Amino acid sequence: MDPATGERGRCDVAVADGWIVSMAPTIASELAAGVVDAQGCVVLPGLIDLHTHVLSSATFWGVDPRPVAWRTGVTTWVDAGSSGAYNLAALHELSVTRAPLHTRAFVNISAIGLVAETGETQREELCDPAVCAAAMAAHGGFVAGVKCRLGGATSSGMGLVPLRRAIEAAEAVGAPVMAHIAAGPPDIDDVLDLLRPGDIVTHCTTGQSMSIVDRSGKVRSSAARAHERGVLFDVGHGSGGFSFAVAEAMLAGGLLPDVISSDLHQRSIVGPGFDLPTCMSKFLVLGMSLEDVVRAVTVNPSRALGDSLGTGGIEVGSRADLAVFELVSGEFFLYDTYLERRAAPRLLVNRATIVAGVLLPSVPAAPPAHWIELTERQRSQMGRRAAELRFPWAASLTQPEDFMRPTIEGPPCADQRI
Repeated sequence: MDPATGERGRCDVAVADGWIVSMAPTIASELAAGVVDAQGCVVLPGLIDLHTHVLSSATFWGVDPRPVAWRTGVTTWVDAGSSGAYNLAALHELSVTRAPLHTRAFVNISAIGLVAETGETQREELCDPAVCAAAMAAHGGFVAGVKCRLGGATSSGMGLVPLRRAIEAAEAVGAPVMAHIAAGPPDIDDVLDLLRPGDIVTHCTTGQSMSIVDRSGKVRSSAARAHERGVLFDVGHGSGGFSFAVAEAMLAGGLLPDVISSDLHQRSIVGPGFDLPTCMSKFLVLGMSLEDVVRAVTVNPSRALGDSLGTGGIEVGSRADLAVFELVSGEFFLYDTYLERRAAPRLLVNRATIVAGVLLPSVPAAPPAHWIELTERQRSQMGRRAAELRFPWAASLTQPEDFMRPTIEGPPCADQRI
């Protein structure tokens, strides 16, 4: 299934030297060095996770993507602001050691990035657009744009200043801005009205006070206007960015997310967000078609990055980034970040992840840092053998008490209680 070309059908795919070299109903495999049996599965372009935090061992939130990539089909990891101008070089150098995985980055408008849990944009002198633009220029194609986190805890007292600075830096190099929304201030309408075509609102399904859905359950007119002029809406599930109630209201209002992303980090990796395929399964529960869900994790994020990745499609001459999934039927339950649950009759289960022609081997889980609080069930899950970890973790952690209780506000548009 290739949303980039619209092609969908049964065929064999031959890969050589990291590239797709042939596609046909049947390809002789006698001379192949290896064969991945995808009978009963769907083969997708390698997934692009547009919002992750992969500056591990140097930031509060950062994780190593390798223990996750092999079991999720994510071949391209886009870091969303873990590094600022002062530590962008460290992320760039680290990404080289993680080949064949592909890594890009939104650089934080705050020069210190996410070394701490929050508060990076509370000091105006750290949000220097000239310093940020110079860092982007120094790292060329590695940088996808500028990240700006907004909210009472992160940018308290600064209002829209960090966002205006981020836009100034982005305009200097012709790049988009990714704006994080959560619990205000500032006001969500003011944020949306500043964004330009091609800019990205991440955590668009948040139930906190900057929600794009009002208390009556309707999509805000400012959000509709922003989407009409080309602002992109990204899920950014994380540990506070996804409300079933908000997502349902968005879809009912005709506003499908342009991009589905995981916001993978030290907390979300142990649920209820878990990973990108789990986030995809949640939107299947909400009624999005498989085609629209796949588009939101392949061609749409590729286009959001200016189609500079060379990924997002399956055709002869394309880089061999492939994700093999099975749609497994059963009685499953999936939770949002408020621990509200929905029944899921099927889950996307990764069966193989191929990056630049390389079949990724299994890798044991990497436990979160000691400052991340876990339940006993979460700790037990992290300690399982690698071979047991491929099946969605949402099928193992199934009860509200399996997770830490949420501390976020909302959601404003539904009668739900924490």
